[in-house]
Amino acid sequence: MSESNPIHATNAPKPVGAYPHARRVGNLLFLSGVGPRIAGSDATDSGVPGLHLDKNGNFLEFDFEAQCRNVFDNVRAILESSGSSWENLVDVTVFLVNMKRDFHTYNRLYAEYFTTAQPCRTTVEINALPTPIAIELKCIATID
Repeated sequence: MSESNPIHATNAPKPVGAYPHARRVGNLLFLSGVGPRIAGSDATDSGVPGLHLDKNGNFLEFDFEAQCRNVFDNVRAILESSGSSWENLVDVTVFLVNMKRDFHTYNRLYAEYFTTAQPCRTTVEINALPTPIAIELKCIATID
């Protein structure tokens, strides 16, 4: 059995539970679900770009494109702090809370960020995520 090493990236948002940002097994890197929260924030922070809620949890501001860009930045930060890179992604699973509203924007930005790297991708709509975000990515990459 291969050695399994948990990785905690200091340049990414804190996990919302008891799990690492990533785990290395052999030359594969498995990322836990990564959302768009700002690096250093935790689940109790409102640190999501383009998202502001009132005291009742209603949206005052919602910018899905800002969330997409930040989730890509967070994935990149975790990959790099784990000894991998954007180009080493081999599989991306995308969780959207509103496929009809957000898929077109996500797909456009995905094409912008993945010009040379072409990992496999699955996109699914889910009912909710643990925090009030609209997107989360689950990724697998290689480590050279």
